[in-house]
Amino acid sequence: MARLLEGKVAIVTGAGRGIGREEALLMAKHGAKVVVNDLGAHFDGTGAANATPAQEVVSEIKKMGGEAVANGESVSDFKAAKRIIQCALDTFGKLNIVVNNAGILRDRMIFNMAEEDWDAVVAVHMKGAFNMTRHACEYWRDEHKKGNVLNGRIINTSSDSGLLGNVGQINYGACKAAVALMAIITDAEMMKYGVTANAIAPLARTRLTTDATPGTAATFGREVAPGEFDVFGPANVAPLVAWLASDDAKDMHGEVFRVGGGSVWLMRGWHAVGQLSQRALWEPAVLGEKLKAEHAKGLTAKETMAQVVGSMAQ
Repeated sequence: MARLLEGKVAIVTGAGRGIGREEALLMAKHGAKVVVNDLGAHFDGTGAANATPAQEVVSEIKKMGGEAVANGESVSDFKAAKRIIQCALDTFGKLNIVVNNAGILRDRMIFNMAEEDWDAVVAVHMKGAFNMTRHACEYWRDEHKKGNVLNGRIINTSSDSGLLGNVGQINYGACKAAVALMAIITDAEMMKYGVTANAIAPLARTRLTTDATPGTAATFGREVAPGEFDVFGPANVAPLVAWLASDDAKDMHGEVFRVGGGSVWLMRGWHAVGQLSQRALWEPAVLGEKLKAEHAKGLTAKETMAQVVGSMAQ
């Protein structure tokens, strides 16, 4: 089997468990040297830091003959994020790949969400992705100017909560919409330096879909019979990430993919599905009547997260 990432150095944040763990393991299997970053806290970001999850993944990688190092810095801290980048440079001499996977969940309805619940989720998902991407891109740009083209790769972790919306997740959904767009903009800004940036929206079993959200636990966490394909297994996400991280994906620019259960969907964002126009100032009531008529023509119904997950579970 060809090793897609031979000689590459990758950072995977939130890599101690779930999707991040599977990404780190598969990338190592394909030849990458991996910085396994994980704070080791609870799914909501509380609790003391715990080095065990990251170290266990490192041990698994070394057992298979790969190279890895554990890192417990928080992506939400700008300076700490730079130290994560530096960890890769100090340990392995360079950096090629950043997978922004770290995340927490604090679900609340808009009318009872506390400020700290908003700030904590934004700090990890949105600011964390910014911090890691910003420092990595500065490094790749500087190296490119020296003639050292490293073919940098950014893979952000979005969610259908951000692409489609989901009740009770205004903080998480807003962040996941943002990191998808951050990948698109980063790609446009960094293309001339040989960098690509893309995003994925995983459908998989993690602590955020079982422990943190009881309503989905029965679907994502159901037992799988021996020999049965594990539709919601987090390992199903890793192959796409490994490929996007490779040189083979050099022409994949600013794309967003839903991935899970052996399927990959190419997603598209906001786009016009209808239009009203006149070369004159609209009377509000007249405009409203025309909009209602246009809307009633039967535009394609919006997908919901429940429909997507339900179709996979069947």
